[in-house]
Order: sequence, then structure tokens, then C-alpha cells
Amino acid sequence: MTHSPLKRKLVHAMAVAVAVGGTAIGSLYAQAAIAQDDNGHILIADQFNNRVIEVDRATHKVIWHFGNGSDLPGPHSVVGVNDAERFGPFTLISGTGTPPGFPGCSDTVNGCPDNRVFIVDPHGNIIWQYGQAGVTGAGPNQLNTPVQALFLISFPHHPGPHVLIADQGNQRVILVGAHHHIDWQYGTTGVSGNGPNQLNSPNSGEVLANGHILIADESNNRVIEVTTDHKLVKQFTAGGTISGAAFASRLPNGDTLISDANNNRIVEVNGNDHIVWQYATNTQPGSNPSPAPTRAVRLRNGDTLISDQFNNRVIQITKAKKIVFQQGELNVAGDGFNQLNGPYDAKQIGDFTGLTPPF
Repeated sequence: MTHSPLKRKLVHAMAVAVAVGGTAIGSLYAQAAIAQDDNGHILIADQFNNRVIEVDRATHKVIWHFGNGSDLPGPHSVVGVNDAERFGPFTLISGTGTPPGFPGCSDTVNGCPDNRVFIVDPHGNIIWQYGQAGVTGAGPNQLNTPVQALFLISFPHHPGPHVLIADQGNQRVILVGAHHHIDWQYGTTGVSGNGPNQLNSPNSGEVLANGHILIADESNNRVIEVTTDHKLVKQFTAGGTISGAAFASRLPNGDTLISDANNNRIVEVNGNDHIVWQYATNTQPGSNPSPAPTRAVRLRNGDTLISDQFNNRVIQITKAKKIVFQQGELNVAGDGFNQLNGPYDAKQIGDFTGLTPPF
């Protein structure tokens, strides 16, 4: 996790990116290198409303969005969006798709696949994409339920811009370059397991400052830290209590913040896997008993921003566990003013950016 401003480093990285990338993605940092304004706006992947929205935290108003609500993936739509990241003026979006029987999908038999990761400009134009709309696969330019993506300035031994994708249905985390080549992979394609180079429904990936990759290995109930040559160096389970590791990030103090979805909590563990802080999202009167929070990011001021999925809200809490901001009504699904439907991801623009330093 890296907080802006990183202007000096990003300008240097941009020069590398432009020289190496050679495509639209290769020149993105010409604008993205400019430090973002931390205006407090929140970017939310509003999953079952099939949209990404940017909201003003003071007024709760939507000031930017992508996705017209359609459950068919297209140039102006996204289905079952699970993740969104703002870098510079651009937004990276994971079109995960929606299983049959869930809100936001009219096909109760086959579901509504999307299977794309793409970048849009401020006007909502797709300028780069990996994966084909509605196509489920593991071949070239194909994904199977991509749940999270991260735009990288560079990756160890792979200079230039890349996108790291948690390709959940294919049981892998992949590094995709500007020219749509897979340059690195952890997890054996199509094989679920917990052995060497195996994952079980990976839900997120992050590149750490030491060059290792932190992976939320959801259905193995663990978070793992691996090297680029596929060695497992650390494993975090909160003392064997994690159930459904939906997201993980490394904090500046060296601790690891984990979204423990099936236990309805956010948990912070130290380097020895000991719990040092935790917060349950299902204790408030009127709460869904099983809200399954899917994302938690630590903000610059020490607060934690949580996507409290089935409580249909995004909340910001202090270290003392006081709610100081809420978008969405507690346990009320909707698409009207200050309403959400299954928000899967939220980040404060200009604070948690997901960008990692150049290596």
C-alpha cells in the first residue's frame, strides 16, 4: 500500500512506462504521474447496481460514475463489479460478473458473466482491456471471474506498466503487460489447492515494497506472501481463525490488514500472526447478521474504510471503532440517493491508491 503524493517517483516511473509500454497503457502515467487531490471523495464498486461511483463524502452525492446498470457487459456497462482503483484521472475496473440468483442479474439460470478488467478515462471511454466481454476462459485474453486488479508502475524483473489481476475462477494471480501478455503467474491455472504454486479462489493481490506478492487466498482461509520465484515465505491466518480471506494489504507498520469475510470482521495481525486489532461489522442494531465485509483499507489518518457488503454500506471507523462516515443505509439495498447494493470495494481517492513504488 502506498499513499500519495509520490510525484517525484511517479514522474520517473512514467518515463520508464512510456519507453517500455508502447501502447495506451504505456503512456497513461503521462497524466497519472500528477499527484491526485485528496479531496475526500470515495470510489465505490457498487456490485449489484452494476456501477462504479465516486461520491462526495460531505454531501453523499454521486459526482462520477461508470456503468449504465445493464447486466450485459459492453462499452458503457460493467456487471457485478468487485473492484475499482483511481490512478491519476483513470479508473481501473474489475468486471467480475454475477452468479445466477443474485441481484443485478436477470438470467437466473446461467448468471451474468463479464470477465473483463479495463481502464476508463474520465469520460467513461474504455482505453485498455484484458478479457472478453461475457467470455469465460483461461486462454489468451481470457479471464474467469476477475475479482480485483491493481495498476503497477513496474514489477520485479518486469519493467514498465502492468496490471496484476486476481483471476479467481482460474485459481491464479496473473501479471498482464501492456501488450496483453501474461508475464508472471502464481497459482496453477484451473487447479484449486493449497500446495506449492496453488490457490483456492484468490481474492486479491498486492505487490509489497520488498518485491514479494501478498495474496488473499480466500477459500484456503489464509493470506500468503510469496516471492516472484513462487516461494511461500509467510502465511497469515490470525492464529487459524480466518474464514474467507477476501482482501489483504500490508500496513506501513509492517502489520497485515485482512478482510475476514465469513467471520464478519476486519482483523489486523502482526508479523507473528497475532491479532492486534479487529472490528466486527455485524454488531450494530439492525445489521445483517452475516454482512461479509469484503474490503478494508487503512487510510492515512489511521482510520479504516470498510466495504460492508451485505449491510449495503461503506463505513469509515477510527482506531477506537467509532463510525465517522457512512455511505449507504444500514442493511437497505437500493440505487437511490445515499443507497448501495452489495458494495464490494471502496477507496478514498488520493489516499489509498494501490500504487506501489518503482523497484
